Amino acid sequence: MSELRAEAPSRRPPYALLLLAVAVLGGAGGLAARVVHDRASSAPALPDLHGQGVWAAGQRPAPQFALRDQHGALVSLAALRGRPVLLTFLDSKCTSECPLAGRELGSIMRRLPVAQRPELVVVSVDPTGDTPRSVAHALAKWKLTGPWVVHWLNAPTRAEVARVWKAYRVEVEPKSNDIVHSLALYLIDQHGDERTAYLFPFLPSFVQADLQRLART
Repeated sequence: MSELRAEAPSRRPPYALLLLAVAVLGGAGGLAARVVHDRASSAPALPDLHGQGVWAAGQRPAPQFALRDQHGALVSLAALRGRPVLLTFLDSKCTSECPLAGRELGSIMRRLPVAQRPELVVVSVDPTGDTPRSVAHALAKWKLTGPWVVHWLNAPTRAEVARVWKAYRVEVEPKSNDIVHSLALYLIDQHGDERTAYLFPFLPSFVQADLQRLART
């Protein structure tokens, strides 16, 4: 009787299997690379500016207005063309958020080189309470004074100032012993276009970086 012997399996995989394994691994690697590339390509680009609202140049012209500042001078956005403008809305007698915002604005102005400092415009949210004296006191107390001009704008009637509030979507609600209002900061470029808007609290380093970026364009 002949004896049947089972041959021991070879320890080396056949050459064809090696080729198949290499092909599979290579295909998987290529697929992984394509997935990573596709995800990177589809990821949204980060905005150039840092505010909660960002608009391209020429996309959003800033609403125009003309009001008198604390010294009686007539100030209009049109007359400020050629330099960036920081526009915000404050109450000189506020004791809560306005002083903090004022100090942040002062910090921004001090950090910037003279050539990059914007025009600083504040529109009153308390037309009857904001007086030249109260404005001067607030600017000094908030350390918002310096080798720059702050245009704190107001008008004889609430209706005149309210038109500016509405144009910039600022809500103002007088309460007992206080005025509740939206606290936003708009960055308007040298061509008169809104480029970004920051909600309070706005970070001085972000605003500074955005102003420096606009200065290079």
